[in-house]
Amino acid sequence: MADRGHSRGGHRGGGYHRGGRGGGRGGSSTPGGGPGGASGDRERPKKENILDLSKYMDKKITVKFNGGREVIGTLKGFDALMNLVVDEVEETMRDEEGNPSKRSLGLVVVRGTLLVGISPIDGSEEIANPFLQADED
Repeated sequence: MADRGHSRGGHRGGGYHRGGRGGGRGGSSTPGGGPGGASGDRERPKKENILDLSKYMDKKITVKFNGGREVIGTLKGFDALMNLVVDEVEETMRDEEGNPSKRSLGLVVVRGTLLVGISPIDGSEEIANPFLQADED
């Protein structure tokens, strides 16, 4: 019975030594940390955001969300995951008839996963649809 614990799950022949905890999985004995130790010699190119939001810092922006909500506010900060910090936020809500109503939210942290669109306020204004055909009676 004492012999049973030794043979369970292991190799029965001699000459197989796992060497310490973890069985040799994970980690690396090479100084570079990767296969062959070469990962320390070359640098990976830095990932850049799709949008350069730094030019919109402290400017009014419109943010559109996944569920259809839309807010306007001043961009105060952002990170690589497109999380935003927006101040002086006003949400524009629309009822079933399309009538807009606004409410003030103040300082808001926006999760990047919920973003659909970001656009600057200055230089953009609403215009009539040029493709809408006039009804002829």
